[in-house]
Amino acid sequence: MASTYVLGLVAAGGTALFVFEMLRRGILREKFAALWLLVSAALIAFAVFPSILVILSNWLGIALPSNLLFLMAAVLLLLVSVQLSYEVSRVEARTRRLAEELALLRYEVEELRGEIPS
Repeated sequence: MASTYVLGLVAAGGTALFVFEMLRRGILREKFAALWLLVSAALIAFAVFPSILVILSNWLGIALPSNLLFLMAAVLLLLVSVQLSYEVSRVEARTRRLAEELALLRYEVEELRGEIPS
């Protein structure tokens, strides 16, 4: 096995171990970890069976297998960016709603205490 495939295998295995450790410590949520574990599994498969990447690149009409790997990485990063943008937007909307509810509750408490004339 060529040294580049061994390096790829070690990197993919290290990524999987890193994701498992982040899961164990509660730093990474399961829904995000599943994506990275899937990516690690695909990279391990490509490192162990490099012919898969060659077959896929030939089937898709891509000249070099490395170009296919870069294309897949770019698509993955695009999808992760879109998904994280969705999560940030959702959290921002929830934060805004909670801030509005808190302001209304503070107003009601101050009104009940008689601090604000009704």
